[in-house]
Amino acid sequence: MTTLFISDLHLDASRPHITRLFVDFVRTEAVHAKALYILGDLFEAWIGDDTEDETAAQVADALVDLHAHRVPCFYLHGNRDFLIGDAYARQARMTLLPDPSLVEIEGEATLLMHGDLLCTDDVAYQAFRRQARAPSWQRAFLGRPIAERQAFAAQARAESQRHTRSVDETITDVHQDAVAAALDTHRVRRLIHGHTHRPAVHDLTPDAKPHQRIVLGDWYEQGSVLRVTRDEARLERSG
Repeated sequence: MTTLFISDLHLDASRPHITRLFVDFVRTEAVHAKALYILGDLFEAWIGDDTEDETAAQVADALVDLHAHRVPCFYLHGNRDFLIGDAYARQARMTLLPDPSLVEIEGEATLLMHGDLLCTDDVAYQAFRRQARAPSWQRAFLGRPIAERQAFAAQARAESQRHTRSVDETITDVHQDAVAAALDTHRVRRLIHGHTHRPAVHDLTPDAKPHQRIVLGDWYEQGSVLRVTRDEARLERSG
């Protein structure tokens, strides 16, 4: 059987065709898989489990169907939806994973990450990430009225877009030293991540032994899916 990996769908009410693409993917392919791993940024933004959102409800319904087919769904937070909590995870029948996570996929120890932790040259972003992942910051943010949270999220997205446009693209990509350190720390030969929207399969030899870094693509125009079996790992676009 096949294990599926996706990330960076950035689902949002403004792009209903991508939500439909995801729902179709779950109900026609993922239901036949061994497992589905979503490595962050399933949604364009997430301001708390207590908000009502039609897109989130559609996604949850599809993942409930997946659960009914006895296919587990594992979720690792992204930089846009790191506030997804236990309530929504239960609603969608997802199992939340820490970032990074070490799992065994078809007999191969595999490191899963969203990928933003590897972009160590982006100092400004890393500082914000440390702040926003602190429990005290999250409690304070989630305690604000929904309208304030929505305004903050819209401003944060705009600032993120400005920041990305203003810096060299190498700044927002992963740093090879960070990749090598992650592989060495966790003693694995395969790393799968998203975040950078630069889909590719990189063959590495940091210590004269073969290693592999697989970067998942985004879902802005079509779907990017990694299909892993015992014999191969295929990164494809569809939809």
